[in-house]
Amino acid sequence: MIYTVTFNPAVDYVVHTDNITPGRVNKYSDEKIYFGGKGINVSLVLKELDISSVALGFVAGFTGDAIEKGVSASGIATDFVRLEKGFSRINFKIKSDEETELNGLGPEITSDALHCLFEKLDKLSRGDILVLAGSIPKSMPDDIYEKILERLCEREIRAVVDATGNLLLNVLRYKPYLIKPNNFELEEMFSTELCSNDDIILYARRLRDMGAQNVLVSMAEKGAILVDENNEVHIYPVCKGEVKNSVGAGDSMLAGFLAGMIKENDYNYALKLGTAAGGATAFSDGLCTKEKIEECLKQL
Repeated sequence: MIYTVTFNPAVDYVVHTDNITPGRVNKYSDEKIYFGGKGINVSLVLKELDISSVALGFVAGFTGDAIEKGVSASGIATDFVRLEKGFSRINFKIKSDEETELNGLGPEITSDALHCLFEKLDKLSRGDILVLAGSIPKSMPDDIYEKILERLCEREIRAVVDATGNLLLNVLRYKPYLIKPNNFELEEMFSTELCSNDDIILYARRLRDMGAQNVLVSMAEKGAILVDENNEVHIYPVCKGEVKNSVGAGDSMLAGFLAGMIKENDYNYALKLGTAAGGATAFSDGLCTKEKIEECLKQL
């Protein structure tokens, strides 16, 4: 089973307008509500690809109720920890001539709530996949990813980590099954400029030397590179289409990759499906559908 963890899930309120005039009342032409957060996004795309998962994390207040009901209504099993105070965040996203986002803070996560999450994670067993994705709230310890992987390191669980900076680097000693930095994050981690695929492959292999089993580097319009556990390199170009959305493309790529490995147990196919899923979300108003993924897959 795949388990995804979203520490700070959100209600994403997305509005479309032709332009914004500061200091005036502005009206928008369209509005949509999505329930998300990086782990939840992975679960939603896995569902499109007929792969089951369980969404874990923290929810609070009336927005937490909406998130839990919305994710469950999408056919995904949920096992969130409910917080007694606060409310899950609301992210306000304005799509106009420019894209503007106002992201909420989210509730405080107490030590008791964190203990409840640990108890849920203790139920994972050999062969399960655990996806840890995204930043962590200020109310949580900054070594939370390390604490989780240390707790589970003897269980032969395949850990997938999609994070940045030290949050990612500090878990490499636990030999995660897969990590997914993008090319800019890779540059930041090593304080260098990556000018070519060869440069990216060099530093992806360095992350493997530091402990990661598989390193998937997303590169937006330049496609994606995978250095797998056998140190073999796989490269796919980006799919072609009209980019409508920048939110969730990386999460979709991660979900497509995991689905590809589960279905075919082949790294090249996994990267191909991941690239298609990432492109399908970029070409959609929200997260991709199965039909959109199949359209992109035909390009590759």
